[in-house]
Amino acid sequence: MNIGIFIYPDAEVLDFSGPFEVFSTASRVCNGSKPFTVFLIAEHNAVVSARAGFKVLPDYSIEDHPPLDVLVISGGVHTSEMHNKVVTDWIERQVHSVKLVATVCTGIFLLAKAVQSLSCTVTTHREDIPDLRNMFSQLNVVEGVRWIDEGNVVSSGGISAGIDMSLHLVSRLRGEELAVKTAEQMEFIWTKNT
Repeated sequence: MNIGIFIYPDAEVLDFSGPFEVFSTASRVCNGSKPFTVFLIAEHNAVVSARAGFKVLPDYSIEDHPPLDVLVISGGVHTSEMHNKVVTDWIERQVHSVKLVATVCTGIFLLAKAVQSLSCTVTTHREDIPDLRNMFSQLNVVEGVRWIDEGNVVSSGGISAGIDMSLHLVSRLRGEELAVKTAEQMEFIWTKNT
């Protein structure tokens, strides 16, 4: 499965590096075939300056990436990206072709902006819940949870919650045994409950 993680200027580092680590570790510890190919996608094929000036070179741009099975949208300082029609149009196109979309932290804002008809139960970073409710009243925004699985949309709370969500996705896509093995390899205490 191709897992594409979308990054952008001022994306939160752990929002994309945490899920990247989960899926790449799952592939490394899986006996037999490699279940996931994970890569970073940005608007352009150029270095992205993530939060605190952390420099990242994406594997692909939104114009040249392989077909995706799963799109993960990282959070961060998302406000300018919400007004980037090229990005929101790309996200909308991906929603119609991928098996599922996952968001970490404020990544849900980008998804909701791109897919105006989105109406499901979601979560985000606790500090951003009031803004999400005000901007997207059609969403049922829940607080106090690490992640929420609504079928083809999975969202997580802030920053490190993306690791819990990604382990859940490994469990859902390839089985709980692999997810547990991945968490153990990462020496991470996985919060399984939503």
